[in-house]
Amino acid sequence: KERLDFSCALFTKEGGLVANAPHIPVHLGAMERAVRFQVEYWNSEGREGIKEGEVLVSNHPQLAGGSHLPDITVITPVFICGEIKFFLASRGHHSDIGGISPGSMPPHSKKLEDEGAMIVAFKLVREGAFQEDGITQILMEPGKIPGNSGTRNLRDVLSDLRAQVAANNSGIRLLQELVKERGLQHVEAYMNFIQQNAEHTVRNMLIEFAKTHGTRARAKDYMDDGSAIELTIDIDIDTGSATFDFTGTDPQVMSNHNAPPAVTYSAVIYSLRCLVAQDIPLNQGCLAPITFKIPPNCLLNPSDDAGVVGGNVLTSQRVVDVVLRAFGACAASQGCMNNLTFGDKEFGYYETIAGGSGAGPTWVGTSGVHTHCTNTRITDPEILERRYPVLLRQFSLRKGSGGRGMHKGGDGVIRELEPLRPLTMSILSERRTLQPYGLEGGEDAQRGRNLLVRANGVLVNLGGRYSGPMDTGERLRIETPGGGGYGPFTDEEKKE
Repeated sequence: KERLDFSCALFTKEGGLVANAPHIPVHLGAMERAVRFQVEYWNSEGREGIKEGEVLVSNHPQLAGGSHLPDITVITPVFICGEIKFFLASRGHHSDIGGISPGSMPPHSKKLEDEGAMIVAFKLVREGAFQEDGITQILMEPGKIPGNSGTRNLRDVLSDLRAQVAANNSGIRLLQELVKERGLQHVEAYMNFIQQNAEHTVRNMLIEFAKTHGTRARAKDYMDDGSAIELTIDIDIDTGSATFDFTGTDPQVMSNHNAPPAVTYSAVIYSLRCLVAQDIPLNQGCLAPITFKIPPNCLLNPSDDAGVVGGNVLTSQRVVDVVLRAFGACAASQGCMNNLTFGDKEFGYYETIAGGSGAGPTWVGTSGVHTHCTNTRITDPEILERRYPVLLRQFSLRKGSGGRGMHKGGDGVIRELEPLRPLTMSILSERRTLQPYGLEGGEDAQRGRNLLVRANGVLVNLGGRYSGPMDTGERLRIETPGGGGYGPFTDEEKKE
């Protein structure tokens, strides 16, 4: 909870995103798919519908609009005069929902069932009563699979789910007060207006881009394993409609950096909002001009049983890089969330680690920040060391890791942890092989490194993905990537 890895948003009765708190970008485009799925699921023939006093919950990435399994979405209908008029939803990353490793972010998962408990559609609250027995059964279900565990933090997960329900209820009270003060018709009209305004603004941005750069834009980038993500954007210069065609993207992999379509929608809606100069809310209107083509069984549209825990935190970043590269907006940022988990049979801990942001035409990159699809804090050192059996040996900027250029890319960070008792530590990361690229003559940034520092001082390169035991006296050192530089070097920089 200290990391604030959650998002809250308001939706229409059909499930369209209206407004959101500026929390985690990768959640927001995907949440719309989650709400729409629940509306369609519970209102389909033979099902019981959605009643007042009920709260829905889901997390399935491929079937139910999820991002990855640790992100659990709680959805509450807003009834006014006996009818559903809106939905409120909160999505939060839970510290452990089971699977093959503590923290539920296994670096080497190959199937979705390796990654924890799966919830397609469940009523978390019925007639106002929290269904603790039912959700507990779901959360412990992975333990029936050999080599897997149910949630290792049951008490925390149940408490956090209750907190999500309470957050939605707070939103309902505020929304009902607004309707009482302004009237339902007025509120609905304004919600329609801000969505139409977002659509109009994005269309105008696309038209202006087409006038100066042409109606077709292309970009391609690669994951560290060589998997390509390819994008062709075709813009109608008259209407501002555009097709984002990911044909050419490589097939899904026998790993976990497959990303469900909802993650791509999130990456694109975030990128479009970044490209718009006007101050508009991020909502479903931003995607209204966009048609998606994502081939089935590719990296961005995998089969229902494919591993995806890394797609949400790694591949999402690469999709943003590809979209922004197609528009020539800025150099690549660190392109990774540097996912660290550690724990044992009693607990699991998870954090993401900052890096450098890419430079652009009029700005230098920022050092030591979360970029693009992530926007979380990191646990305070005092809380980390008090609550968990680790020492934080170093946390500093990684000087010189940003790419040089007319505008320099931001630097990554160095984070070094030492366990105080034997633990399983896992790192799931990217940009350990391929460097974050510079743009328009700017230099590439330095790639990241994950190092095991043995008790005798010997350094072992762990690669981009690692999970294994660590003993007292050993340390895990994570060096995160910088951001790419923008524009050609000056003569002085070339001499350095």
